[in-house]
Amino acid sequence: VKNCRSLHRTFNVQPLYLQHENTGLAIDYMHWQVPLSKRFRALKLWFVLRNYGISGLQKMIRENVRLAQKFEALVRSDNRFEIPAARHMGMVVFRLRGECSMTEKLLKKLNSSGKMHAVPCCIKGQYVIRFTITSQRTTAQDITRDWALIRSTATDVLEEYGIVSSNRKRVPLKEIKEKNESFGTSLLLANIGPNSPISPKIVDGSFA
Repeated sequence: VKNCRSLHRTFNVQPLYLQHENTGLAIDYMHWQVPLSKRFRALKLWFVLRNYGISGLQKMIRENVRLAQKFEALVRSDNRFEIPAARHMGMVVFRLRGECSMTEKLLKKLNSSGKMHAVPCCIKGQYVIRFTITSQRTTAQDITRDWALIRSTATDVLEEYGIVSSNRKRVPLKEIKEKNESFGTSLLLANIGPNSPISPKIVDGSFA
């Protein structure tokens, strides 16, 4: 190569999700070739089709989408998080509510744990985490495990910022009454004296 700088400028691809802490410390040969070009991606897709077949690939994609929907529901159940963009097939983007630095620290802690790996992205100036399911070996148990790690790590990050959040799940009144039949009732003793004709009565004391 006579002019490596010209080659580097031609194939340089530097979106946020490909950046990492060691960027620039060594020669990154990703920028010296065409692995991220459209033609090269088409070649990779051709190999995948030859390996799985059309029906096999459809089955894997549908399962990945189903698992992504499960993860999306888990994120929405925790009010400390928000999903700033709609889920796209097997990819869910999410972030901690508040400053972007908190989400950035959350991602660094998750990746440094060695138990999972995710990549960042920027949507309308907001730093978000991309959680993508693309493996045929991913199971529902993997999603549950990763979400538990995300929640516990988020708690640590929020505590570092001096934020103590309570994410108790609200239980419907109907469900409480089904578990405890006496809930919402009280003994009416007001205005009852020794000569009062009114006898104690059990009334519904709830206003739900």
